[in-house]
Amino acid sequence: MPTTTNEQPPPWPFVNISIYRLMNWLYSGSIRKSGQEVARLVKDVLLADDFRLEDLAGFSLTQQGRRLDTNSTCPSDNWREVDVPIEVPTRLKDPGGNGKVFMVTGLLYKPLVDVIKAAFADPASKAFHLYPFKKFRKHPVNGVEERIFGELYTSDVWLRAHDDLQRQPSEPDCKLEKVIAALMLSSDATMLASFGTAKAWPLYLYFGNLSKYIRARPNSGACHHVAFIPSLPDSITQFISSLRSFTKAAVGTLLTHCRRELMHAVWSVLLDDDFVHAYEHGLVLRCADGVLRRVYPRIFTYSADYPEKILLATIRDKGLFPCPRCLVPKAKLAEVGFVRDMRLRLQALRVYSLDKVRRARDFIYCKGKPVFGAAVKRLLDPESLVPTINSFAKRLGQFGFDHFPMLVVDVMHEFELGTWKAVFSHLIRVLYAASPNGQLVAELDNRFRTIPTFGRGVIRRFANNASEMKRLAARDFEDLLQCSIPVFEGLLPHSVDKLVSITLYRMAEWHALSKLRMHTDSSLALFDKITNDLCCALRKFRDRTAKVYKTFELPREREARQRHTKQSSSGPKPKGLNLGTYKFHAIGDYVRTIRLYGTTDSYTTQIGELAHRAIKAFYVLTNKKDALKQIAKHEIRRRHLRRTVPTGEQVEEQLFSQDNPCSPELHHHISDICRSPEDIANVLRKHEGDPASKVHHLLYRLLNLEFDGGDHVFTDAQRNAVRILDNQLYFPATMQVNYTTYDVRRERDTVNPRTHGNVMVLSRESEPGHPFWYARVLRIFRANVRHCGPDARNLSAQSMEILWVRWYGIVPDHRYGPASARLPKIGFVPDEDPSAFGFLDPSLVIRSCHLIPAFVDGRTTSLLRAGPSAGRAEGEVDDWNAYYVNIFVDRDMYMRHNGDGVGHCYSLATGGGGNAADVEIEQGDSEGNKQDGDGEDEDDPDPDPDTDGDAEDEAGDDDEGDDEGDDEGGDEDDDEGGDEGGDIEVDSFEWDDDDGDMGTSDIESDTDTDTDMMF
Repeated sequence: MPTTTNEQPPPWPFVNISIYRLMNWLYSGSIRKSGQEVARLVKDVLLADDFRLEDLAGFSLTQQGRRLDTNSTCPSDNWREVDVPIEVPTRLKDPGGNGKVFMVTGLLYKPLVDVIKAAFADPASKAFHLYPFKKFRKHPVNGVEERIFGELYTSDVWLRAHDDLQRQPSEPDCKLEKVIAALMLSSDATMLASFGTAKAWPLYLYFGNLSKYIRARPNSGACHHVAFIPSLPDSITQFISSLRSFTKAAVGTLLTHCRRELMHAVWSVLLDDDFVHAYEHGLVLRCADGVLRRVYPRIFTYSADYPEKILLATIRDKGLFPCPRCLVPKAKLAEVGFVRDMRLRLQALRVYSLDKVRRARDFIYCKGKPVFGAAVKRLLDPESLVPTINSFAKRLGQFGFDHFPMLVVDVMHEFELGTWKAVFSHLIRVLYAASPNGQLVAELDNRFRTIPTFGRGVIRRFANNASEMKRLAARDFEDLLQCSIPVFEGLLPHSVDKLVSITLYRMAEWHALSKLRMHTDSSLALFDKITNDLCCALRKFRDRTAKVYKTFELPREREARQRHTKQSSSGPKPKGLNLGTYKFHAIGDYVRTIRLYGTTDSYTTQIGELAHRAIKAFYVLTNKKDALKQIAKHEIRRRHLRRTVPTGEQVEEQLFSQDNPCSPELHHHISDICRSPEDIANVLRKHEGDPASKVHHLLYRLLNLEFDGGDHVFTDAQRNAVRILDNQLYFPATMQVNYTTYDVRRERDTVNPRTHGNVMVLSRESEPGHPFWYARVLRIFRANVRHCGPDARNLSAQSMEILWVRWYGIVPDHRYGPASARLPKIGFVPDEDPSAFGFLDPSLVIRSCHLIPAFVDGRTTSLLRAGPSAGRAEGEVDDWNAYYVNIFVDRDMYMRHNGDGVGHCYSLATGGGGNAADVEIEQGDSEGNKQDGDGEDEDDPDPDPDTDGDAEDEAGDDDEGDDEGDDEGGDEDDDEGGDEGGDIEVDSFEWDDDDGDMGTSDIESDTDTDTDMMF
């Protein structure tokens, strides 16, 4: 039967709207009901116009929960429970089969067909994309048209599947359109609490028809909980022992075999006859636009870590061919980047040999051979297969489905927790080898602790010793990578130090490209080149450090080995950098995967990790007895509540709420609440004699002059024509800056002079050079100003927003950019330079930037007199000689310096409209940069992870707190911004930097001008 979209208006299914609001608050928002959640309770529930306290008389949470259980909008979308049989081989010869059935109880699942029907009946289906398409852009500089890669529904794999579907014969007497339901699966085992043994192994289903920007948000409702995969119970050991006498090694082998059998027995239940029929013949569903279509489910991706990948691929762990996608032998895994490696990957793609597996099972179950006996190994080892029939191949192979390509790459587990973690560990080993007393490692930890934070959780404080790597999640390793270049600089001899610097730069560059949310043909070509450069650098780094230093296990590595081998007396063993791993090998698959499936953020395991938050939140609501059943009940209640929305209400949560003072249409927002004004005479008196008080004038703004760094000279008469009303200045604490990201989204940074005061603006240099100027915001202030001179263009009072800044300049003779694998290096302009300090129009600020001290250059008082100053942070008496611009702090920042962001609309040539390419130039002259000492030129400006990010990027919910599992999460900083978080999709547009009054408003004033102070 065709399904229809069921939207029930509140208070359904409750008796009144008050109970509905309270229940909806419980099942939405953050895991932890924090202060922010209490504020939401008061605003959205208690203060709602239709909320009445008397409606809660006799309220019972249990009773209302049961009411929700018995009134479902989609009855088929409910949980089922079955027992799963697996066959345990007994080593007996029996032509009829020697396997003994062992029942694994408690598989909770939803039939996939029911989930698909429910998804197309869900209000979120209004945002589904049913037809794939290609996206292109015309390059703003060279005019070349190039392909854009991002969403799954713009990928080659969907386009091919759609074309194949259209060529497929239609069903008899059916003229309906044929469309695809794009299934994206994810599973990962997780602990439900910090203490105890409670765990779950959830299986999630996402629809690629929905934008990844919605799917990545945990509270969007895009995640469909499909099953809780059971683990083998402890009783199976006793069951195996009852069959016959097995050695301890044989029991371990059988348990490994049974785990594989259980995984594919579960998938045999999920890939039932109804799903196979729908895969072949489709489902007739009424889509959100009211049109009946025949919908064909297609599995595109399955996101999992490596242990689950080998279970799903049915290949051997640590076998001769460990990759789940190709047959590159283990001995050649370290050859990533060579032409022969890429040729071998394409020529040796995996093809499942169902006949070989059946013959191997015949050896085991009929002829009584060991699971990993010689006969089985001779048959399966050439492809590292295992004697378990793959359910995907068995059920869907007849339709041409290949399950190996669906096991896509994963940045989080394979790179951040894999290759990068291994390289970072080896760097610590090298430091111990270079300084056995640990001085270099102590210096490294101290430098990491000195690094400032950035954004809202983009870069967090390194509170603990980074070298110990205690309780670090993927996002923490991402932070270490993004900040590591200045930290490791100068710790080792020059020859090794240079190689370390190049290796770290290549790793950070590769990491940034791998996590881009929007790629183009040109960025993928660059990614391909950087992949080769990275692999070459890593091999050189491995070989050179092995030649110069004799490295040993770290203390934590030795302890882990001793726990595993139960040998507590052995000392540290020699250990180097091992590149012969699957995780390093996977680096070579990213470019091809992105071309096929879109960018990695669409299928990263981070999305599944974030979905664990709901599981853990529901666990808190249970009584811990049969917790998974109770979690399943709470999950379905939440999904039912999500369907009780007024018709036409938007499902997607907006990045900027309606009550947010910083509207996304504005360039910036500075609070107009004028509290605690200061008399300008007192301000000048307070900073009398301070070089920071020497600033430029406001006439740039009032005369609508183009900002050129402050070199223009005004006469005394022109200066005297500017009056500040009432001699009052107002000092807001922060400024929020909106900007368009490289992937044409809207993001926001918060500029706080106390904690995150560094900003970037477009360079006003006419000659090619560095595209940006950088400044530290000392204070933000607002003044009511009147321009009275003959040149005045507006005689009325104006409210002007002003940033008091201290300028940075590019360090002379410093080579930087991809060719030299070095970060841009800047330093404060000396205080004797007239343009060392100045006023900056907030509308010229592109976004915040992250600066890391150049630790190797030390500190100085030559740039500003020693002692406290308005030009320094509170408590500082000197300055760092130089800083590195952290271009890898998030993906947008990298693309601004890379110069190929689709959403960046500024031109280096004109100083105001296209993206600037990364450059490598000699910095000894005045080309493109503000120089230290002569005040001649300035340089800086334009736009921006985690992730990641990312900073670990990330996809996250603004209400959510700390990270769960391997993933990244929020931060407790007050500052907003960063590159991970939910975005809203808007059109890209440019800010009019020539508008001198942007963000200001005319005001009426009856103050007599005689009381105004000349400025």
